[in-house]
Amino acid sequence: MKIKKIALLALLIAVQALTGMMAQNRGQITGRVLHHLTNQPVPFANVLVTGTTLGAATDTEGAFTISGLEPGIYSIRISAIGYQTQTKSDIVVSNSKPASVEIDLVETPIELENVVVTSDFFSNDPTDAVSTRSFEFEEIRRSAGGFEDVVRALSVLPGVAQADAGRNDLIVRGGAPSENLYIVDGIEIPNINHFGSQGATGGPLSFINLDFVRESAFSTGAFPVLYGDKLSSVLRIDLRDGRNDRIGGKGTISATQFGFNLEGPISSNNNFILSVRRSYLDFIFKAAGFGFVPEYWDALAKYDVRIGKNSRLSYLFIGAFDNTKFFNDTDEKRYDNSRVLGSNQTQYGTGFTYQYLLPNGFLRATLSRNFVDYDYFQRDSLLNPIFLNKSREAENKLKAEMLIKTAKTSELMAGADLDYIKTEYDIKLPGFRTTFGELLPIDSLKTEDSFWKTGGYVNFIQMLPPFITLNIGGRVDYFNGISNSTYFSPRGSIAYKVNEKLGISFSTGVYRQFPSYIWLVGDRSNESLDALKVMQYVGGIDYRLREDTQLKIEAFYKDYGNYPVSKIRNYLILANTGAGFGGSEDNFAAFGLEPLASLGTGITRGVELSVQKKLSDIPLYGILSLTYSQADYKALDGIERSGSYDQRWIANLSGGYIFNEEWETSFKFRYASGRPYTPFNADGSQSVVNYNSQRLPDFHSLDIRVDKKWFFEKITLITYIDIQNIYGRKNISAVRWERREQREEKNESIGVLPSIGVSIEF
Repeated sequence: MKIKKIALLALLIAVQALTGMMAQNRGQITGRVLHHLTNQPVPFANVLVTGTTLGAATDTEGAFTISGLEPGIYSIRISAIGYQTQTKSDIVVSNSKPASVEIDLVETPIELENVVVTSDFFSNDPTDAVSTRSFEFEEIRRSAGGFEDVVRALSVLPGVAQADAGRNDLIVRGGAPSENLYIVDGIEIPNINHFGSQGATGGPLSFINLDFVRESAFSTGAFPVLYGDKLSSVLRIDLRDGRNDRIGGKGTISATQFGFNLEGPISSNNNFILSVRRSYLDFIFKAAGFGFVPEYWDALAKYDVRIGKNSRLSYLFIGAFDNTKFFNDTDEKRYDNSRVLGSNQTQYGTGFTYQYLLPNGFLRATLSRNFVDYDYFQRDSLLNPIFLNKSREAENKLKAEMLIKTAKTSELMAGADLDYIKTEYDIKLPGFRTTFGELLPIDSLKTEDSFWKTGGYVNFIQMLPPFITLNIGGRVDYFNGISNSTYFSPRGSIAYKVNEKLGISFSTGVYRQFPSYIWLVGDRSNESLDALKVMQYVGGIDYRLREDTQLKIEAFYKDYGNYPVSKIRNYLILANTGAGFGGSEDNFAAFGLEPLASLGTGITRGVELSVQKKLSDIPLYGILSLTYSQADYKALDGIERSGSYDQRWIANLSGGYIFNEEWETSFKFRYASGRPYTPFNADGSQSVVNYNSQRLPDFHSLDIRVDKKWFFEKITLITYIDIQNIYGRKNISAVRWERREQREEKNESIGVLPSIGVSIEF
């Protein structure tokens, strides 16, 4: 009895202490308001917290602070003379740290009379005429089934397909996983995923720490000449600065990893952010008796320093360290592991960026390095090697950019870059025969090479007030790793604003991409490959149903040429490779280790519809997207076939509801028609006549997430539960051959997948 009384007293004391710790201080919002193109501060802008009487005006540096806010989620409305009024939502205020925001205001070319001024919830950058959407940190964080992954969150957008729900292989408007460009704080990173696919851009999950993402913008096509050497999409990720009030941090544990963040000022003019994360799947997999376990670390560091009023220097490091361990202590494990391509990787991107503000623009220079050390391996059930690949690819890049606002209604952008590339390959693929019967010619190779790449662009934007914006440009790219080394790519767009609610746009242009480095080493004749080419046409209509709700309809047409095809497998075009974990299951097709020719062609076309509602005074947000598309390709045999990632219908409905400052819930429903696949014959072989002739069953799933925030004095506790595929649909991602039982085997998802997460922010 005495023990029970003591325990009850201790519980009462703990509850009282916890209650006393609950948020008593007020939070604040700090930030800067900048010109969307020149990055010059916008002074004397009005910043109001919607639904309250609180607000502030920016100083001469464009900075503002709004204090006295209760913990919760807020929106702010920013207005300034000569600029479009903008509303920024999803600002989470807590007592643990100030909510920091950066607002880019779009300048209006003229002051129009008798026009009702509305506040824009959506990005309206004239540089991005069509097919571009922006996401804030909080929109990505709370996405159901997204693992707080900046790449996976993009799967809800129109025109985006996933070859496998468990991976970040983005298939954009019928393209291939190798056609996507990642830019992090102005530095191009070849792949931002753990266990990345060589020569492509996918992997199981991203190694970008979402906690430090300020904003991401994703373009699914018809992007301007600022971006080169990719065909289908551009993902720009802007990282935020570290906090400037004091040193703070965050500890997180989720279903797959744990990590620690640290950030803060070093002096009044500089700050830093730092994070280290580690997976603990190896502990779970080993305890459950799996035959192999993946483990990874990743790290991110950024340092910013302001040099005077107009100069800024930043340093960035992003790295990932991946390892796969196999346990071959039983015959069963050795057999299962013989079907798995192991991967050990070390990759990083790092660089310095210097920016100098001009009175009417800016100059920016970036010096960066990307490095990837691949170690692929696959062994048979007797542990004899099937495939060994030790490769190193390094890129050293110097890039310079300039923007000049030549007049109130015109802008000129120009840039150039120079890359030095160093590659090393040591590959063994002894006597491998594909399931179609071809013997791959590579037994082993060992080679080292160095190359140069360079490129430059000029882009001009002219606004014809009050309704038309023209965007025209051209770029030249050079790569001495192939014989036809120099290419010119013109692009242009026009946007017509019918009224305050309705806009029409059209974009077209030539897009080119140099072959992946690994594709050049399979045969000496591969040096004669051309740059891949696609001609794009995109037309769109957008209509504002409300200030916070946008309807968009877009149609696209992509005409591919010069795509590498196999000279040995006359049905194989490399547009059909790059997704999944690869290896013997796809006959090592993605590596391109065979004689290739630039004779592949393809056509992709489609129509997209989306309705997006931002969080506002109505605490409901979401996006509905519907895509119908078709992708057809021709390889060396000239037969038109459906692309391997062709999903005719894709529908997404995702969103959520904010109950109060502590509770919120979100969901995501996804449907996609089945992808093509090649059936197996009775003996386990496959026939060319049946290549991509059948389709997998349709995919659909529902994910649910619930978040709970706990606000204490100087500490915020964030908890969530996320349940993927809540009704247990057994989706099929592939069909493969079961050798022991001599039958086809369907690769099914595991069904319901719950996960939890806990974060402490201080």
